[in-house]
Amino acid sequence: MDSRSKYKTRHREVILDYFVKMPGIHITAGEVYKGLKDRGVSIGQSTVYRQLESLVEEGILNKYIIDENSPACFEFEEEDNHCHKEIFFHCKCESCGKLIHLQCDEIEEIEEHLIKEHKFFMDPKRTVFYGLCEACQK
Repeated sequence: MDSRSKYKTRHREVILDYFVKMPGIHITAGEVYKGLKDRGVSIGQSTVYRQLESLVEEGILNKYIIDENSPACFEFEEEDNHCHKEIFFHCKCESCGKLIHLQCDEIEEIEEHLIKEHKFFMDPKRTVFYGLCEACQK
């Protein structure tokens, strides 16, 4: 499936396949576990967590820890769109919890300003703007 993977196990392939079918979607480990169970896959929660961490370490999945009140979420991006190539900030809906990638020149200008004028480096993978998504505003 992905030339970056080290070890090919059945559980690893099932988990990776789960993500490949939903590129760009943020999914928690609990959602992966439930989704696989709902599909009839026999897998333990600890196996899911272990495999997810392994896929993150290898750069196959992105892992986002937004705040201490939310579970970490994982995301698969096609290799050409992988987040390690570009910088993304995030917006999190305070109503539904949706996490949105934010790539915006104005935000990047703020980041550059903080570095130049304030000697402060903002970590884009951990910088989150909170508010309401379009759907929840209605």
